[in-house]
Amino acid sequence: MELVCPAGTPAALRAAVEAGAHSVYCGFADETNARNFPGLNFSPKELAEGVAFAHKHGAHVLVAINTFPRAGDESLWHRNIAAAEAAGADAVILADMGLLAYAAKNHPNLRRHLSVQAAAANPDVINFYSREFGVKRVVLPRVLTVAEIAAINKETPEVETEVFVFGGLCVMAEGRCSLSSYATGKSPNMNGVCSPATEVQYVEEGDELAARLGEFTIHRVGKDQPAPYPTLCKGCFTSGDQVGHIFEDAVSLNAQDILPQLAKAGVTALKIEGRQRSRSYVAQVVRSFRAAVDALAAGQPMPQGALAALSEGQATTTGAYAKTWR
Repeated sequence: MELVCPAGTPAALRAAVEAGAHSVYCGFADETNARNFPGLNFSPKELAEGVAFAHKHGAHVLVAINTFPRAGDESLWHRNIAAAEAAGADAVILADMGLLAYAAKNHPNLRRHLSVQAAAANPDVINFYSREFGVKRVVLPRVLTVAEIAAINKETPEVETEVFVFGGLCVMAEGRCSLSSYATGKSPNMNGVCSPATEVQYVEEGDELAARLGEFTIHRVGKDQPAPYPTLCKGCFTSGDQVGHIFEDAVSLNAQDILPQLAKAGVTALKIEGRQRSRSYVAQVVRSFRAAVDALAAGQPMPQGALAALSEGQATTTGAYAKTWR
């Protein structure tokens, strides 16, 4: 299976490729990509240099242009699709139907992947994207079991499937989440930010440390306890007489142990989340997963990696793959 790895910076791209990535995914330094954070992402010149480096080492580059343009203001998104092709990118990752139609018409030779932001999670819609826009691969939302993925693959023979296997765990159907927009006024799907750092505050309140997002307190912890990042879906809520992590604990996804099941389900590519992470983090995670993928291909036992230390809260879950969510 193809290992698709994050590259938030040119340095992270080189680190991922050298650690064994089959492909890397990245985006431009603007609101066309859903990881639009200060200090991250690529200029057109940096992208061209990154593509040249990756191709020299036998790796592919996929460019995420996966936010939704404002109606009547699509020119930046159109320019970036052209810039990705000019840089020699192997595919663009798109979510918006208008952009898919534009790319299919104006850049027919540029391979098109469907972003997880499109939240395509059933055979009918996946085959629609393939038929209408020539989509060759779909990145599936992190809300499906292995059995559901296998059933989808049986009914979508013309489309490859790519699934997340490590990193941040979004418990919503991506592309359909309004929690962060409600709290901050900035849409993850249009502005490229989820729980943006500009809206985060940590405030001492008595013996507690409050973690806030916008006007909302997301967590309260003791001063001597680690304070998780205030991501809304992993926040503490009151529901009836229960107070706690109603949606999901502050943990990371790690599906390394179920790679054989994913392979049997017909998955083409394995995606690691983390474009906002350091090149050291990227190198360690990629190296571990490349060893696992190689062992699986050779019919050898899966190696046991030491990835817990790189996980949120130093804890991991297989998430929806085993349907353990509350």
